[in-house]
Amino acid sequence: MMRTKLAFAAVGTVAALTLSGCGFSGIYDVPLPGGAELGDHPYTVKVQFRDVLDLTPQAGVKVNEVSIGRVEAIGLTQDGWNAEVTLRVNGDVKLPANALANVKQSSLLGEKYVELAAPADGQGKLADNAVIPLARTNRSVEVEELLGALSLLLNGGGVEQLNTITKELNNATSGRSPELKALLNNTNELITNLDRQSANITRALDGLNRLSSTLNGQKDKLVGAVDNLGPGLGVLEQQRGQLVTMLNALNSLSGVAVDTVNKSKEDLVADLKALQPTLQKLGEAGSDLPKALEILLTFPFSDAAYDGVKGDYFNLFAKVDLNLNEILKNLGRSRQNPLQDVIPVQGLTGGTEGPGVNPPLPIPDSVGGTQAGGQASAPQGGGKPQQTGPAGIFGLLSGGAG
Repeated sequence: MMRTKLAFAAVGTVAALTLSGCGFSGIYDVPLPGGAELGDHPYTVKVQFRDVLDLTPQAGVKVNEVSIGRVEAIGLTQDGWNAEVTLRVNGDVKLPANALANVKQSSLLGEKYVELAAPADGQGKLADNAVIPLARTNRSVEVEELLGALSLLLNGGGVEQLNTITKELNNATSGRSPELKALLNNTNELITNLDRQSANITRALDGLNRLSSTLNGQKDKLVGAVDNLGPGLGVLEQQRGQLVTMLNALNSLSGVAVDTVNKSKEDLVADLKALQPTLQKLGEAGSDLPKALEILLTFPFSDAAYDGVKGDYFNLFAKVDLNLNEILKNLGRSRQNPLQDVIPVQGLTGGTEGPGVNPPLPIPDSVGGTQAGGQASAPQGGGKPQQTGPAGIFGLLSGGAG
């Protein structure tokens, strides 16, 4: 038995000397039993954390709760404000270049370890000496932090007031269950309607946002308009008396107009009734009146004249007789000759030279006969007087004789 103890002591001494000769720096250099297999080609990853809690070297590195490596060292970043953890990962484990890292705890009182995970949009490959920055790292809540928060809530968070709050709620709701049910139903209906109108509400908010942006862009113009509104109001204030006078005059005018309309109402109605047959006949005429006006404006060429056109224009020839003798004869056939007391100029009317008395111009009488010197001439053989020509100004100018 003594020999066995001496043997163990000798082995322990040799092992201690061997470890001392190899640069033994502490218990953290001793691999933990049951650690992860790193394989033949492990690679190194550096992870930056704001807080690593009580994470220690030789702690595990896991992916989906499977150990794939261990923590080699824990230090500080170059700025000295954050922790930098060096990991050794099995070379057969493939992770994306934008992998995530968290410090987790295996159980309530268990050890800490580093959890590596691939994001939903994994890209590239995590290579040797890669760095996972602070933006992609986090840590879990500590049990001590949870208990401290619970202690703060229980001791200084007003928990003693919960009893009072519960009693007051019971007093407020006691015997009012129908009203509370109706309130909850109305609230549910309101929320349902708001959910249905969520798209419209969103569009309204977007429109309000665009309106606000537009008003912000027109801010200088709005300020100028508001600034210029003051002088305009001042002018209106100065002319307030005139405006009041004008409104009073308009009030009086409206009274006179109403009185006039009331007094002339019967006459106006009678005029409209009298105008009704005329308007009715115009309505019955329909399109005949516009067609007649078209023909009247194109006299003497109607629409049918286009069929006989040769060429691209009309040729109109007019013969105007300016013989003064014929004009005088035509005038003499009128009922009252305006030149009957005028002696015709020699040579113009076919008279003789020298002084003499010309016979009076024949004047047509009322029944178509002629008068000479105021005496009506009867046709030969008796009977009615013979009509000499058409009456009126058209007969005078045309010189026609029957």
